Amino acid sequence: METYRTEEEQVEALKKWWEENGRSTIAAVVLALAAGFGWQGWQQHQQAQAEQASVLYEEMMQAVGQSGEGDQVDALKTQGERLKAEYPSSTYAQFAALHLARIAVVEGRLEDAESELRWVLTQGPAAEVSLLAELRLARVKAAMGESQVALGILGAAEPGAYAAAYAEAEGDVHLDLGDNAQAIAAYERALALAAASEGGASEALRLKLSSLSPVPARELAAAEQ
Repeated sequence: METYRTEEEQVEALKKWWEENGRSTIAAVVLALAAGFGWQGWQQHQQAQAEQASVLYEEMMQAVGQSGEGDQVDALKTQGERLKAEYPSSTYAQFAALHLARIAVVEGRLEDAESELRWVLTQGPAAEVSLLAELRLARVKAAMGESQVALGILGAAEPGAYAAAYAEAEGDVHLDLGDNAQAIAAYERALALAAASEGGASEALRLKLSSLSPVPARELAAAEQ
């Protein structure tokens, strides 16, 4: 910064600077304050939206916990659709769509289930939600007879914590295609992955593999250790 020889020169320089830059400085300060208050307001709005979505999701879960028939299913569908319509960017809405997809599968509406799952994937979900939606979508496509599409979905993902479930789903698709060798390989991979996880392998997975594999059951059990 320029150094001035007298106080008068400094005052005159300040006056000149103010004439040239003062208004723009005030405008910048005002904009900064407005942005700050706007950010706070936006955060408060987001918090309110999240709380409202949470209440709706809780009501939906209460319906899930009921008998699952008649009025309860209708209430679940209504709450789920409302969450999607009013709070589409929320994780609650994404989980609601996953529940709606499950109901559609139970009711035999596979195309509706696919639509719900694809809707979840268009919302930019968290990685785990995305993986779960893709896994279920692959199973739905397999149930629709589109086995190669299902295998493509399973093969394109990096399943992380869902690796065992993805491998088991892949085995199921190969089994439906009559490719027992590929099914066995996928089930064995699923068994090894599940054994390394906290939950361990399910009894259903072990039964699938033992029904196809000539390996004695005791050796299959040893593979989990």
